Amino acid sequence: MLDPFLAFSVAILFTVSLCLYRALRGPGIINRILSVNVIGTKTIALILLIGTIFERVDFFVDIALVYALINFISTLAFSKYLDLKGIS
Repeated sequence: MLDPFLAFSVAILFTVSLCLYRALRGPGIINRILSVNVIGTKTIALILLIGTIFERVDFFVDIALVYALINFISTLAFSKYLDLKGIS
């Protein structure tokens, strides 16, 4: 039962490392913002997988929802800041 969740977790961590590379070496600021947002989304999926492994999905769904809201609001705020500064 634990093996598929472990395989999914390793796959998600691998894709997070690819997004981290894009965030550090991205060609533009927009690509960096989006890659950090994708890292946050993959972290939410990882939190839900951990909740499934520990059989506490109800508790971890609440944590994932709060993290999703923080991720979404921070991406919007940073994008709005860059829009006001005229950076693209």
